Amino acid sequence: MHSEYHIPEPFIFNPLKHNLEYIRKFISFRTEKENDLNILLKEIKHIGTSVMDVYSGTLPSDTIFSEITRFLILKKLTSLSAFGNWTGKRFNDYKVVTLSDTSEWALKYHADENRFVHLFPARLSPHSFRVKSNTLKSAILYYIMIGKDYVTGDDLNRARALLGLSPVKDSAEAGTITEMIEILRV
Repeated sequence: MHSEYHIPEPFIFNPLKHNLEYIRKFISFRTEKENDLNILLKEIKHIGTSVMDVYSGTLPSDTIFSEITRFLILKKLTSLSAFGNWTGKRFNDYKVVTLSDTSEWALKYHADENRFVHLFPARLSPHSFRVKSNTLKSAILYYIMIGKDYVTGDDLNRARALLGLSPVKDSAEAGTITEMIEILRV
């Protein structure tokens, strides 16, 4: 499924981590076919281990890439050096741009001649929400592997065990994962 999602240069972007529309399509694709569990787990683990922001707005990915490309051209930031000088090159350096739907996107320098714009929704951006990676991974895997409407702690823990995650111990953690499952259902 990842190979079907075109990310134009100069962008680095993980849609399974940052784009709700893509996450839903990924789940739909994976629930409609027989899954190689090892490949599925590898794809889901690529989400990482941190907290992230997920874009939930209506702009198609092509429009997001196009609007940011126009911004880079207008500001003459289309080379690695110009972009790096603008954003800064330290780990915590980045710039934020606002798109036509008022969503805000972080642009961070990446030292690669062809893909030097690491792109992700800005923290607390309009049309986005913040989620822990293990919550998102648990919800995606639950939805694909179990998929029942009535979510139980045992079912959540079966999905989490496949990811090597510890069992859900309290109702608050289970509730957060269940909320994420419901967001993915829409």
